[in-house]
Amino acid sequence: MSKAKITREKILRKAAELFNQKGYSGVSMSDIMQATGLQKGGIYNHFQSKEELALHALDLAFNLVNQRFLDAIKGKTHAIERLQAITSVYLSFVLGEPLIPGGCPILNTAIESDDTNLVLRAKTQEAMNSWRQLICQIIEKGIAEGEISQAVEADVVATILIANLEGALMMSQLYRKGIHMERVVEHLNQYLTSLSSLKEELEYR
Repeated sequence: MSKAKITREKILRKAAELFNQKGYSGVSMSDIMQATGLQKGGIYNHFQSKEELALHALDLAFNLVNQRFLDAIKGKTHAIERLQAITSVYLSFVLGEPLIPGGCPILNTAIESDDTNLVLRAKTQEAMNSWRQLICQIIEKGIAEGEISQAVEADVVATILIANLEGALMMSQLYRKGIHMERVVEHLNQYLTSLSSLKEELEYR
């Protein structure tokens, strides 16, 4: 890896952490200079503006989280098992070492950019769509292979999972207690298990 690429990656990583902890509007170029040890010119050699840097930093943060999901489901063949692996990733964010300090970058950016920055909002929607698609693909494959009931709607399950996990993450961070995530993960795992038994229950009736 070239020196320029190493420097660029360093800027992105430090910026991703800052934006996730302090928000886009709360981070100045001086903050980024201090975190990276670079002068403003050194940063602008790689990124033309703070917004461009933020967009690339968000990509990095989103990709890190997404890769954690992909690693968690790797080797798991049953749809329910794969979905439960995703909930376990969120538990590790609270009880273990977070990938990016400050919580979920999708949640943080979605809240901040709701009405103030349409470019960041679009980038966050893109990341959320990718996550929802991953969950829906797992469910749809599970339905096709007879592991999940035909009555299950993939997008509905995706909404339930994401809303519960993100809400639990917010509460766990707010109170600095992992019990909120633990409760939600336990509840969701029971809910996911019930999806695989719906078909048998319907046939029995």
